[in-house]
Amino acid sequence: MTQDSASIGERVRATRKLKGWTQGRLAREASVSISLVRAVEQGRSPASPAFVAATARALGEGVADLLDQPYPRTSRDEQNVHAGITHVRRELATYRIPPEDVPPRPIQDLAAEVARASQLRHSVKLGDLSGLLPGLLHDLRVAWYSTDGPEQERIFGLLAEAYAATSQVAYKLGYIDLASLAVDRYEWAAAQSGDQLAVLAGDYQRAGEMIGTADWSGAERFLESSRRRIESDLHREDPATLAMWGNLHLKSGLAAARAGRRDTADAHLAEAAETAERLGQDRDDYRLCFGPTNVDIWRVGLAVEMMDGTEAVKRSKAVKLPEGTPRERVGHHYIDLARGFLLHGDRQGAFSALQVAKRTAPTQTRYHPMVHETIRMLARQEARASETVRGFAAWCGITSLD
Repeated sequence: MTQDSASIGERVRATRKLKGWTQGRLAREASVSISLVRAVEQGRSPASPAFVAATARALGEGVADLLDQPYPRTSRDEQNVHAGITHVRRELATYRIPPEDVPPRPIQDLAAEVARASQLRHSVKLGDLSGLLPGLLHDLRVAWYSTDGPEQERIFGLLAEAYAATSQVAYKLGYIDLASLAVDRYEWAAAQSGDQLAVLAGDYQRAGEMIGTADWSGAERFLESSRRRIESDLHREDPATLAMWGNLHLKSGLAAARAGRRDTADAHLAEAAETAERLGQDRDDYRLCFGPTNVDIWRVGLAVEMMDGTEAVKRSKAVKLPEGTPRERVGHHYIDLARGFLLHGDRQGAFSALQVAKRTAPTQTRYHPMVHETIRMLARQEARASETVRGFAAWCGITSLD
């Protein structure tokens, strides 16, 4: 296997040339500036998620193709992290096939194991999670075939939570299509659970799929319709409902930011912040973190998505991450902050943030495409890449920084 050597910009350029398109044609089709296309292809500007999604859609390519995901495994440890994916794929394919004639496990045991899967997801222990999920999905399939009524609905709720963890581990390891399939399975299980908020958590995930394919306006419309389903319930001050309302606004903010609609993104952020203030605490309903801490993390991330590194760095000064904040969220914050520092022109700040992300959530950091983009840019912007930058790049599996 070869390590990651080509940048996103180089892949965009190669794909564009294969289609016989000029840079101007790609810029028009993707609704981005020609100067941005040139800068990304030449390695002078990082490829943002919005740029990747827009150019992939214009070129008729998958986002995973432009990102070259999943990245090659170059060590035994990396091979072990990915080892469960083949078995996960099988379970997603056989999700409605009657299982062999085996007795179901007690529901309390299944609930405990689903909770463990979610804990592994939040702590970003992806190898352990990918190893746990195939057997758990199988056992949950046995259970829902063996029950009915309210007990079966509970099993479907547990199955939905397990599918959410499946989607996250697949996405973070770079299996984007498999992650999308897990979202499909989540929606199916949530619909059987009889839980409206679980269904809306599926809408949150579905909107993420739409945002990833540059359907930003469609995602905003979809999320607006989702919020209308619980708007009349907000006066009841039910914490789980409020948290879902806030999360749906945050996802709408991401769609607007990717589309370049800053005022709209800030308006959704303000709605989420007001909801977090009403809650007054961090929550983990349906394994979607929401509360003051997560809104602050999103506040920085949305500034980065709007390519305003200076604002992102400014906002980051107010972020306090309490003990107990999930490592997935902390790691994601520092990955975003590294991008913000880079846009702000603070290379040392960017590298320091990447180092914190690595210490906090190493596997997530190693496989995150924006980490790869950031470390490439740091190397290119130095007259001679430092040994520490080169070492970090090699740890990510990047061999060529030219």
